[in-house]
Amino acid sequence: MNGMLASEFVRKTQLESDQIAARQIQLTLIPETLPELPGYEVEMFYKPFREVGGDYFDVIELPGSRTLFVIADFSGKGMAAALLAANIQALVRSIASVEANPLMFARQINPHLSRYTPADRFVTAVFIVLNRESGELTFVNAGHNAPIVSGAGSTTSLEATGMPLGLFSNAEYETGTAVVHAGGALLVFTDGLTDSISGDKPESLLRDVLAGGAGTTMSNLKSLVDPKFNEDDVTILLVKRIAHATS
Repeated sequence: MNGMLASEFVRKTQLESDQIAARQIQLTLIPETLPELPGYEVEMFYKPFREVGGDYFDVIELPGSRTLFVIADFSGKGMAAALLAANIQALVRSIASVEANPLMFARQINPHLSRYTPADRFVTAVFIVLNRESGELTFVNAGHNAPIVSGAGSTTSLEATGMPLGLFSNAEYETGTAVVHAGGALLVFTDGLTDSISGDKPESLLRDVLAGGAGTTMSNLKSLVDPKFNEDDVTILLVKRIAHATS
């Protein structure tokens, strides 16, 4: 009996150690501060459901008044998700150092994941490059929840342009475009947000809130989260183009 108790204690201690290690890895992937983008306000909200979540996000400044926004949602949680997120971050930053075309992120990361990760592991992700001067967005949506762009009283969804990453090595991806006009906003999120909104039309509620454009606040969005339905990581990126920015 003493041997069994000792074995169980060692097992639990190892699990706790693994959780701490995974949490430390994940914390290194989360930007401590967001870059200041002239003419824009950027807000992020991240809340893991468990000690270690399965979401990853990044904001990277690029040459030529451009900014890359990345949000990814990994299948699974814990150490496996943390290690996969670290792998994705390294790939994203490596690609961003030489190439700012969103299509290249999907085309290079997808076959890598397909080759080096188990068949049951995949990632939904969206890569968005914002031209800060024109407000133009160039994006690739790899099976992720459609981001929403609002402005002039209307909203546009940036629908999927390809399969989740890691499912098929030969998957094809397409580039989409949109514009964030002065006074408008861009909302990117993981399904933890929509799944935690009560009601059968969470996307409609998000559009209603985002219709306020640059007047939308993170508090408005976070208020939609119902703790009774919150069973996943929640990640929200809100990018607002201030009204007096040049159109």
